[in-house]
Amino acid sequence: MTRRRFWSLLPASTGEATEAILANFLLHWFPARMRSTSLAWTPSLWLGTITAVLFVLLLLSGLPLMVFYIPSTREAYQSIKDIEHVVSFGWWFRAAHRIAAHLMVIVSTLHLARVFLTGAYRNGGAREQHREWNWVIGVAMLAGTVVLSFTGYLLPWDQLAFWAVTVSMNIAAATPLVGPVLRDLLIGGREIGQTALMRFYLLHIVVVPIAMAVLVGYHMWRVRKDGGLARGDAPQDGVEVVVAIPAVARRVAVVTLATWLVVTVLAIVIPSPLEDAANALLTPNPAKAPWYFLWLQEIVADTTVRVGSVVVNGAFIGGVLLPTALLVLMTLWPWLDRSPAAVVGRTMPRERRTQVLVFIALAAFILALTVVGLLRGPSWHFYWPWQAWADVPARF
Repeated sequence: MTRRRFWSLLPASTGEATEAILANFLLHWFPARMRSTSLAWTPSLWLGTITAVLFVLLLLSGLPLMVFYIPSTREAYQSIKDIEHVVSFGWWFRAAHRIAAHLMVIVSTLHLARVFLTGAYRNGGAREQHREWNWVIGVAMLAGTVVLSFTGYLLPWDQLAFWAVTVSMNIAAATPLVGPVLRDLLIGGREIGQTALMRFYLLHIVVVPIAMAVLVGYHMWRVRKDGGLARGDAPQDGVEVVVAIPAVARRVAVVTLATWLVVTVLAIVIPSPLEDAANALLTPNPAKAPWYFLWLQEIVADTTVRVGSVVVNGAFIGGVLLPTALLVLMTLWPWLDRSPAAVVGRTMPRERRTQVLVFIALAAFILALTVVGLLRGPSWHFYWPWQAWADVPARF
């Protein structure tokens, strides 16, 4: 009787395993037939599943925060303090939400890097596949993840949040023609105030989550239609291995529980920061963008130079031109990559070694700029972690 109730998780035959994939909503995300190597821990590190679990955790932890948060410039800061110190376990929900947001940015980036390093955006099978379009969806999901985190950055309405968004909006405003319009559209005017807070709040809790849910659903459906992970190694005797459903369920359960455990522990040991209430008349020194934009802020600072009476606009070069070119190149790369289909799914084959090394060098460059940005102190001077910052007052 028990086995019949859970037959989709405990199929008795290959036919039942295939039927279970079709009948179970969660298992339907997986192809009916796949190679055993696709479900091993090492090829993908299950980064895609971890990202999906973090997204669900963000939705669940955000619901109680919505109950107590007040999207008003007069009450937002106090409502965050109440969540931290008055609401039962409010501090944990806020910390878990914050940690999951940061981890989702990191893990989704690693997931996209893994797909690139293995060339899994290429069509390697005999069946009709469209993996290149799933890569485009993946790039859009990474951008959506950053936007989801960024729109939530302003909500505490403290000095850290206010000036991080101010710096980011100033960089965005450097885009010729559309920059000022985009900034005004996001913040509802020239200054960050009630309109900006409300727009960021609605984007954070409604618009971006719905868009991300649609992208995630389509992404997983596309993975299923394309036969699971792209693996260049041919199946033994030319026959795909049918993976038993219990193996899929066990791995998903392990990944889910492990992700939730990591977030729970980190939320306990890493408290969420909350500085003084936002003050548009008191500029902190330094004023930094969110950590995932620090590499852009560093480029802006390094490319803003004066040649005689002419000032080179670093905000346009570092904040708009270079990241836009990088984003377009990433999006179009599946059609630019001419490596043979036989190497799809393999890490650093000889045929793709040059482009992989360039990708790694570019990733290391961005990571180095981010670390340098983290080590910047007052007046944007460089400070080692063991060095004390100079006592420079905030600017009024």
